[in-house]
Amino acid sequence: MQKIEVRTGVPYAALIEDRLLRSAGILSRSVLRGGRIMIVSDERVAPLYLAETKQAFEAAEFRVFTFTFPEGEGAKRLSTVEQLLNAADSAGLTRSDAFVALGGGVVCDLTGLAAALYLRGVDYIQIPTTLLAMADASVGGKTAVNLVGGKNLCGAFHQPRLVLCDPRVLETLSPAVYAEGMAEVIKHGALGGGSVLDLMQSGAPMADLIAENIRIKSDIVSRDEHEQNLRQLLNLGHTFGHAVEKLSGFSVYHGEGVSVGMLIAAWASVQAGRCGEEVFRELKDLLQENHLPVATVYSAREIASAAMNDKKRRGDRITVVLPVGRGACELVPVPAAELEALITPCDGVVTGLDGGLKG
Repeated sequence: MQKIEVRTGVPYAALIEDRLLRSAGILSRSVLRGGRIMIVSDERVAPLYLAETKQAFEAAEFRVFTFTFPEGEGAKRLSTVEQLLNAADSAGLTRSDAFVALGGGVVCDLTGLAAALYLRGVDYIQIPTTLLAMADASVGGKTAVNLVGGKNLCGAFHQPRLVLCDPRVLETLSPAVYAEGMAEVIKHGALGGGSVLDLMQSGAPMADLIAENIRIKSDIVSRDEHEQNLRQLLNLGHTFGHAVEKLSGFSVYHGEGVSVGMLIAAWASVQAGRCGEEVFRELKDLLQENHLPVATVYSAREIASAAMNDKKRRGDRITVVLPVGRGACELVPVPAAELEALITPCDGVVTGLDGGLKG
């Protein structure tokens, strides 16, 4: 079993091992205070793993309640959170009890926000079932749901008590969902010194790749838990990627948006003289090799306009993450009025291409 310590204000561990799901109850018992839990999942994951997870917690003498909601970004909203909070209240969960997130990024984000809100904050456990959630969403304590204006605009920082990653469950992912997880993996490679890129090229086991992703993210989070500065590096590809998702009516997967967003950031950086073209080429090759999109039909103007409501905007400035070398990025504050000009060179390279990614 691999163990990564996440040293936030409330420290916790991320554990990685095949078939860890069977031990979820016993492992959680050491960090949870109460005897009741609410397992939260969606309609795609629940038929696959809810029964096994419930059994694991019951074997550890927890009283288990469950809550399942529809799959997808469309359910990542306050109305679903309200339903979950009412279910927790009906089950009689107290401040010493906990939520357990069993699913992908949407489940992780929504459950974490509900845990932050219920009784002004209760414990929760993350059990991610997608590569995206294992490599990114389950660690770091960023919880949120979407508003009409954009992704993750309503949220809170609330760290889990434990993260349990069972790489075995990745076997049931569709190729598209697996690929979108690789976008976050490649993102960490692009900003974390290149170690993830090296592991990918060496054909390392998935457990090692997940562990290295968590190490990179936990190191950054431990130094900037509430995203005041350094942690914004983890948003590489997200400002532009979220814009693509929004323009598509959220029919584009998050990882697909991040893939395009990274390339927009990389090409804009090349054209601004901040990094060499080889950085863009390596990212593009890796994304293509992992069946991720490298173009979108949306223009720079459309993407810049959609990004104006991004949660990273502060006043009349928005901070973008630009690659400056292999495995290295920097934060660049850009006046909102100049964002379109920054990414206009991407028209004809990443954006505005016929046959590109569209919802």
